[in-house]
Amino acid sequence: MEAAGGAGGVGGEAGSARGGGGGQGREWSFAELAAAYAYPEPAPGAPRTWLRANMVSSLDGAAQHEGRSQPISSAADMRIFGTLRALADVVVVGAETVRQEGYRPAKARAEFAGARKAAGQGPVPAIAVVTASLELDFSLPLFTSPLVPTLVLTGAAAAPDRVAAAERAGARVVIAGEGMGVEPARAVRALADLGHTRLLTEGGPRLLGQLIAAEVLDELCLTISPMLTAGDAQRIAGGPSVAVPRRFDLVSLLEEDGFLFGRYRRS
Repeated sequence: MEAAGGAGGVGGEAGSARGGGGGQGREWSFAELAAAYAYPEPAPGAPRTWLRANMVSSLDGAAQHEGRSQPISSAADMRIFGTLRALADVVVVGAETVRQEGYRPAKARAEFAGARKAAGQGPVPAIAVVTASLELDFSLPLFTSPLVPTLVLTGAAAAPDRVAAAERAGARVVIAGEGMGVEPARAVRALADLGHTRLLTEGGPRLLGQLIAAEVLDELCLTISPMLTAGDAQRIAGGPSVAVPRRFDLVSLLEEDGFLFGRYRRS
């Protein structure tokens, strides 16, 4: 893995991330990745939420292959995936992604236990599922056996029987919209009210598109996979286009086995 340029690159310069200074040898540790991907420190007395997304895309723009992201991922991508989760208070994900990817509760990891405790975090991030219909299988481990209760973000007009089903399964239902759907800015505020200020979303594309359109996304961590898929797979963000393209600045760029791991922040 190599680190290239940018303020956020480990060491702040181009060089190898697989091994110390010579470009060969060991992989980066989770602690080193945690330092590279640390959330910005809030100003004293003025904590604020920070919402980052973590997505993967093929060279030709596909966010999935046959409905799942795993075929275009890699071992290094999964290390970063695990690190970003370990740094977050909550992982925000769309209901369709929960169904397609077979989401499970976050697992406690010994290598991050001390850092999470020092940061005042629980043993794992909560998973927050964004859904208008609440058409979810509440018998899954995501709802029945998480280390911390799974959150269900929905609108005030959600079907009462589905809300009751979620609560019976042990989920915490959070209202973040006046109608059926979830309003992104209100969802961010609702999570902050629960003490979750370090937010991570893993999509899917429709949810990410909504967050972009609402101008609540602060950072994008994007893996570029050196693969071509063709077909009609979604891009990493869907939905209506924005009136003016949003500019994000490159903070860091890592490389391993042809995979590029970029970190971009809103200008």
